[in-house]
Amino acid sequence: MFYMIVGEDRPGSLADRLAARPAHVERLQALQAEGRLLLAGPCPAIDSPDPGPAGFTGSLIVAEFASLEAARAWADTDPYVAAGVYAEVTVKPFRKVLPA
Repeated sequence: MFYMIVGEDRPGSLADRLAARPAHVERLQALQAEGRLLLAGPCPAIDSPDPGPAGFTGSLIVAEFASLEAARAWADTDPYVAAGVYAEVTVKPFRKVLPA
């Protein structure tokens, strides 16, 4: 089943986000290589694909896991969590409808 993982950035965490990004992306690439990643990306703090110093307000990941507990365990070990980028992380089941 798919699960959505929403990380909400802590204010002022852009430098920590940038430092942890390579390890964060590496984990996402591993999910992609396993065919389990539906989508992933950051939420710019301003209406721009490259927000510069405005940074980001969080991230969205939708990926396949064996269970809600497995998705939470994966999210809990994200490098952004370890670096203190995320103030809060929400994990919920997700049912993909479209595109079919």
